[in-house]
Amino acid sequence: MVGYAVGLGNVWRFPYLTFEHGGGAFLIPYTIMLALAGLPLFFLECSLGQFASLGPVAMWKVLPIFEGVGITMVLISTFVTIYYNVIIAYSLYYLFASFTSVLPWSECFEWSDSSCSKTPKGFCDVMLQPNTIENANLTWVKENNYTCIENSTTYLDTELPSKQYWERVALRQSSGLHETGNVVWYLALCLLLSWIIIGAALFKGIKSSGKVVYFTAIFPYVVLLILLIRGATLEGAYDGINYYIGTQSDISKLANAEVWKDAATQIFFSLSTAWGGLVALSSYNKFHNNCYADAIMVCITNCLTSVFAGFAIFSILGHMAFKAEKEVKDVAGSGFALAFIAYPEALSQLPVAPLWSILFFFMLLTLGLDSQFASVETITTTIHDAYPKVMKKMRGILTVGACVVFFLLGLVCVTQAGIYWVNLIDYFCAGWAILIAAILELVGICWIYGGNRFIEDIEMMIGQKTWYFWLWWRICWFGITPLLLTAILIWSLITFTSPTLDNVEYPAWGVALGWCMIIFCIIWIPILAIIKMCRGEGTLWQRFRKICSPTSDWGPALEKHRFGKYKNTGDIQRVSSGLEIPTIEGGLGGYDNRAFS
Repeated sequence: MVGYAVGLGNVWRFPYLTFEHGGGAFLIPYTIMLALAGLPLFFLECSLGQFASLGPVAMWKVLPIFEGVGITMVLISTFVTIYYNVIIAYSLYYLFASFTSVLPWSECFEWSDSSCSKTPKGFCDVMLQPNTIENANLTWVKENNYTCIENSTTYLDTELPSKQYWERVALRQSSGLHETGNVVWYLALCLLLSWIIIGAALFKGIKSSGKVVYFTAIFPYVVLLILLIRGATLEGAYDGINYYIGTQSDISKLANAEVWKDAATQIFFSLSTAWGGLVALSSYNKFHNNCYADAIMVCITNCLTSVFAGFAIFSILGHMAFKAEKEVKDVAGSGFALAFIAYPEALSQLPVAPLWSILFFFMLLTLGLDSQFASVETITTTIHDAYPKVMKKMRGILTVGACVVFFLLGLVCVTQAGIYWVNLIDYFCAGWAILIAAILELVGICWIYGGNRFIEDIEMMIGQKTWYFWLWWRICWFGITPLLLTAILIWSLITFTSPTLDNVEYPAWGVALGWCMIIFCIIWIPILAIIKMCRGEGTLWQRFRKICSPTSDWGPALEKHRFGKYKNTGDIQRVSSGLEIPTIEGGLGGYDNRAFS
């Protein structure tokens, strides 16, 4: 779960948001949003999956009318899985490109144009002799140790070699979404390799991927520590850290509503809540596992990782700004700009640059892989819940088949217009639909199924707790968290602007396609509710009440965990009918529960 929660956003989005929104002051809304939105929803999803040993769709036996919410979660995870692996492919490409004596983006080589330059180009006025002013080239001024007259400098438009390498060589980027171009063959091969790695890791399900993640989840911390130590020894490192979280902190920015919205959004998406993955992963836990402690530990680890990563990133960006004689704010970026332009440029200026580049992109690879493992596991877990006998016999084959299908669907993202597709899917699918699913999840569990009833279910797993232990969770689940997420959703829709990439606007049909993806994900919520109403028996009110109540087989999957209100239900009949309970060595208690899901 740490590997799932800690991903690329911790490295390339949080540090930039902190720097952009007041430095250290940003940690105030960030921490508050963790307590109000992130942690309550994280704990709720961990408890749901563990209690029923079911994935994000099947667990809605608790409230059949909301089964479409589970479908929405899985569909969003599917879309994200397709494009997220493309980012892993980018990391693989840069990793392979780093195995050279000179990094290929370190200078303006044959692939660059006349605007490529590592230093600013332009002209300024200089005082050559008393009362003699001449307009001279900035390079000449620097080489001859002259000083530009204040406010006389005119800069030409230039691009860093790392930027041109990213666009011209790595992506072979076209002019827009409308210009698809050809499939970039080396990116397609990297995408294929990334899917082979994922297919191999997930071939035996959670048993194999769990072992791989011990490495992929821990290795990024080793690299971040190495990069931080190296970065702290460089000239300009202090300036970078100072811009990130230091004397540049501006608490007045907390009066801006946008800062609070970004803090809540970052927490919500960084913890991967409402994607279905937390429910899927926790469904493999032992029934009496302390999911409360898990939720606290994973959330705190995730947030501390974000803060820690910022120090490593900005120490080296500070050195880059020092070398380029620029302000740190002029070299910092977010997302692709930070990961594949700014940071590679900074790494190219270090001694033994290829080594640091290899470490950095291998870290990005491992960060992406363990998040991807959980996303694919969410999809296969959903299939397992629907067809347990088929999955038991053919899990490996079906996992490989899914990877092949996802690879083929992802080929559009490695065309010359691929980066525009990646940005489009990320902009729409990883946004509003997730918020809608989270709000309905909270409303369904706490207001319809019953928050107090759900607390009793949790106490079956982790033991009785005092009333004041649950006070905070009740306040958040019943009111604060759903209201906060609703406010974020409304604010995001009101302030909606069409997506752009490097100031390139998307065509109207591209924006319409983005909205269609959202509609396709959420339309199943009303469709399945209507279908279940139509298939029910009795009056309209009786049907409605039935689909707003748990099914007869809702509850713990094993008979030994059932008592009180969960006794003598459908699962008990299946268990007592002579079916053998399969067990797995190593104590994966939740996994054997799936025989009865």
